Amino acid sequence: MSKTASYILGISAFYHDSAACLIHNGEIISAAQEERFTRVKHDSAFPSNAVKFCLMQAQITLDDVASIAFYEKPLLKFERVLENFLAIAPRGLRGFIKYMPAWLKEKVFFRKLLDDALKKLDLGGIKHLKVQFCEHHLSHAAWAYYTSPFKESGVLTIDGVGEWTTTAIYHAKEGEIKVLKEQSYPHSLGLLYSAFTQFLGFKVNDGEYKMMGLAPYGNRNSERFNDFYHSIKRDLITQYKDGSVHLNLSYFKFLEGKQMINDKKWAALFKMERRGWEQELEQAHCDFALAVQTITEESVLLLAEETKRLTGSANLCIAGGVGYNCSANGKVVQAKLFENLHVPPAVGDAGSAVGAGLLVHAFQNNEFHKTQKEQKNDISFLGPEFSDQEIRAYLKSQSQEFKVSIDFATVCQETSQLLSDGLVVGWMQGRMEFGARALGARSILGDPRNPDIQRVINQKIKFRESFRPFAVIILEEDLKDYYDLDMNSPYMAIICDILPAFRKEKPATYESLSIREKCDWINSDFPGITHVDDSTRIQTVDQKTNPKLHQLLTVFKKFTGCPMLINTSFNIKDQPIVCSPKEAFECFQNTNMDALVMSNTIIYKKGKDE
Repeated sequence: MSKTASYILGISAFYHDSAACLIHNGEIISAAQEERFTRVKHDSAFPSNAVKFCLMQAQITLDDVASIAFYEKPLLKFERVLENFLAIAPRGLRGFIKYMPAWLKEKVFFRKLLDDALKKLDLGGIKHLKVQFCEHHLSHAAWAYYTSPFKESGVLTIDGVGEWTTTAIYHAKEGEIKVLKEQSYPHSLGLLYSAFTQFLGFKVNDGEYKMMGLAPYGNRNSERFNDFYHSIKRDLITQYKDGSVHLNLSYFKFLEGKQMINDKKWAALFKMERRGWEQELEQAHCDFALAVQTITEESVLLLAEETKRLTGSANLCIAGGVGYNCSANGKVVQAKLFENLHVPPAVGDAGSAVGAGLLVHAFQNNEFHKTQKEQKNDISFLGPEFSDQEIRAYLKSQSQEFKVSIDFATVCQETSQLLSDGLVVGWMQGRMEFGARALGARSILGDPRNPDIQRVINQKIKFRESFRPFAVIILEEDLKDYYDLDMNSPYMAIICDILPAFRKEKPATYESLSIREKCDWINSDFPGITHVDDSTRIQTVDQKTNPKLHQLLTVFKKFTGCPMLINTSFNIKDQPIVCSPKEAFECFQNTNMDALVMSNTIIYKKGKDE
């Protein structure tokens, strides 16, 4: 152990989206998800590669680390697992026997598992390390609050389940975070949303955002929507005025560990079988998704109102997996309950690794006083970065021709020309983003004015469902000229509507159109980023904290008069976002992407530069 050991290593693992971070004197040095290194999407394994990256980024070893901060309390979680089984026994016995060895290893004997994993890294001693276990939802709350610009704030955390808590309301002030109200397992808005996700044939803990994207295709005025909506409220859940929900557990199977729902009861209730994952989407699925999304937004808004009532704060921080529901966040903004909203990147369990680390720093140093600090994008770009030399060395090893621009201004000019010509560009700049959203470091870019761009990117590049919408990146200074939003959204966490001046009037036959026809319908001057309900997921870009992306947008605006671009994550379906030049190049080669820009190096598909 170093005499000056002062770093804190934050870790989340063993459920989904494992991650690690490194904190020094309260500052986040680095953070990354394990999936980016193993290439296993939502990798839940111990984040050995992410830990190694964090240590190497700071040029330290484990000898320089004083404490490990773990994002939840394994023994308390194991207690829930046991009590859950005892409550339903003998049902669920097969699952209990199957998963018990892993539960024992990961929960009861966690310290041995941790020691063994760190020893394998061979990056210093471990006997001196002090392990601190933080409560799951408090880790969520800390990630949101400590990275916000607020001295005082209400904090709302919503996910599937932590140890016992599924939803919590906190009041954070001068660095201290105090819990005011909690809801406990098995009643959970997050688990409810995942159950709906499974019923629609999407993967739990992965496909929730697909259901959110499908909902706008639903018909709110249809009898079927009305039936779904009232069936959910009548038979499936009780929704209370404070936003909490009580599940009718006879309709659910997650207590037994097999699956989320009771298929027979759901089919009888909704007069519709669970959709197979390869089954073609129908209008009924869209109407169902819309009913689900509507109820979710109602609950989140009620929870926000309760947070306001309990705290009286002008500020709100949101964290937990449900915080990825940008549409619900948009409803909170639209309600104008709070003057300011902060939803950080990596809002799920990955971010809790950092939240736990920041909590441990506060407790160890008795530093609960929080100064108001602008950290916008200091918490976004925390991953690996690759030099021009590394990029070009890799390309040479692949015998790949490339063009080197003399400066970044030239890169922006050439890229803007490609984009304005209707081409699709892979974009890799600087340190990789932390979290599920590509924020301009590992992105695929396109011109939102192009009526074919959504189809091209979805089907020929991302190889994913055609109904999926794209987010917009827009110059912060131009936001209010195009969107009904009066606050910035640097982490792509808010959905709002494009202004009426840019919309196209819906045809009288709109509701009779197929899903494909609705998707193809040109509904605005910017069809590439305007969803069928006139909404867009927003990422605002400013010069100070995201300078390269801001420079590109500024040049593109000079070329076209348009201050925005399509921004989607640099990956294909079912793969993590790219991390290295190797992965970026392979994705470029294996798709119909037209050009790849990595730092100041540009690669064209054959014939594109001629």
